[in-house]
Amino acid sequence: MTAATPASPTRPATPRQVADAYVAAACELDPMLATQLGVAPGEDRLPDLSPDGLAAEATLARDTLAELDRVLAADPALDDDPVERRCARLLRERLTAELDAYGAGEGYRSLNILFSPVHSVRQIFSLMPSATGDDWAVIARRMARVPAAFQAYRTTLEEAVRRELLVAPRQVRTIVEQLDEWTAGPYFASFVASGPEALQAELQAAAAAADGAVADMRDYLRDEYAPRTEGVPDGVGRDRYAMAVRRWTGSDLGRGQGLEEAYAWGWSEHKRILAEQRIEADRVQAGATPMEAMRLLATSGPAVEGVEEIRVRLQAMMDEAIAELDGTHFDLAEPLRRVEAMIAPPGSAAAPYYTRPSQDFSRPGRTWLPTLGRTRFPLWDLVSIWYHEGVPGHHLQLAQWAYVSQQLSTYQTSVGSVSANVEGWALYAERFMDELGYFPDPGTRLGFLDAQQLRSVRVVIDIGMHLQLPIPDDAEGALAEHRGQPWTPDLARAFLGENSGAALAFLDSELVRYLGIPGQAIGYKLGERAWLAGREAARQARGEAFDLKAWHMAALSQGSLGLDDLEAELGRL
Repeated sequence: MTAATPASPTRPATPRQVADAYVAAACELDPMLATQLGVAPGEDRLPDLSPDGLAAEATLARDTLAELDRVLAADPALDDDPVERRCARLLRERLTAELDAYGAGEGYRSLNILFSPVHSVRQIFSLMPSATGDDWAVIARRMARVPAAFQAYRTTLEEAVRRELLVAPRQVRTIVEQLDEWTAGPYFASFVASGPEALQAELQAAAAAADGAVADMRDYLRDEYAPRTEGVPDGVGRDRYAMAVRRWTGSDLGRGQGLEEAYAWGWSEHKRILAEQRIEADRVQAGATPMEAMRLLATSGPAVEGVEEIRVRLQAMMDEAIAELDGTHFDLAEPLRRVEAMIAPPGSAAAPYYTRPSQDFSRPGRTWLPTLGRTRFPLWDLVSIWYHEGVPGHHLQLAQWAYVSQQLSTYQTSVGSVSANVEGWALYAERFMDELGYFPDPGTRLGFLDAQQLRSVRVVIDIGMHLQLPIPDDAEGALAEHRGQPWTPDLARAFLGENSGAALAFLDSELVRYLGIPGQAIGYKLGERAWLAGREAARQARGEAFDLKAWHMAALSQGSLGLDDLEAELGRL
């Protein structure tokens, strides 16, 4: 792998230079991105969340694509360099998808329970340095800007109302509930309480203003925006769904019968995994169904008592995985060996998540567990998900991307991430740990299969609800009397409940997530399929010379790719 050519003082000469110029400009437009990358520790601004901010991002995307065209036309030989080829394809695919979404007004509908601007503004404070008084002074200055940022976002929502680009009532209600929990804290006041005494007056004033802005946003969404959403359907329809799938997967599944084929494959995976679940359930308790076995494990199986105690347990699990996998199935550079288990703040969505390290590793990668008010944590369903979120899942991939970013481009290893690539690797990581025998007892293996089943169910109901596809003819349980009928949110929720051992609050949150972020949830299983197919293609091509550890490291070092390119590139390694 070659290092990126030093940038010209005037114009980029390679796709990687174009990509990195894009990242620099994007960080200027969105200072939170600079914080996420760790490239501007003193940054105290927030992005322009108004329609002008959306337009500026679109202009940058258009200008970057024009610059990419110029560079490739000037030197056709760049396509012979695999790193430059991958970077060019990724940059073009990502920015084209972004512009398509902008043209359709999707930026005005960026209101959901995970990825809305309101959520991003809150989360950014947990990623900021906080070791010194100067760090906290930066936090205070940025926090004081939260009211203006939320007000700008409100103008975007008002424009959405004018254009009739609204989200469904179910989504708004759930976000209002989240904001209720943030204000109950109150979140920002709680966050600054650990700051230095000398800055407490400034910090508390900024926090009070920020918490007030959260309450104002909640009241606006509840009292003014929500009434205007009556009648907006939960499903987004084929055209919007196909566009969303492109953004989340980097694949043109919307062409032809691609979505129907993915739906049918997801259903077949559901049935295959269910057969395995029934075997493991019988091992947990003779004659038990999968749901009966999972309920037994949840109430009577091994568990950890205490919030701090489960954080320590999850940290130990990741540390052990690093020690056992390094040198055998992966070669881990020293910065990758640090990952921190964290407890998610109140008001987070129900699913665990991971935040990547800064590019220089001054901020480590972190896994986050939402407790949802619990103090007892059954282990049967946590082991597999921590292999997904931590090691060898998200942490190994995203930290390795940061480690090789100087050889690729910052864009390929951060900003240009394709969700289905990332989530597909993490689901592959769970399966890989099963291949290695890391789920020796029927309880934790049932937990692994439950996680696999959830991702298969997601493919079925996410596509089914948004396209209103018919429920398959061999559906069982609550769906049996609805065979051939189109999916509805209520039927999807019933199907989730019959095929997941997760808590009810988690399943309720999952359904709202699928409806509010169409196309994202199918990327886990489709991404895993691409990773497995790419591994098998490489194994077949190399025969006895195939080295799994070498393949893992090469695969994790090629940066982001969409699913239209991922399988083929993995097969070449």
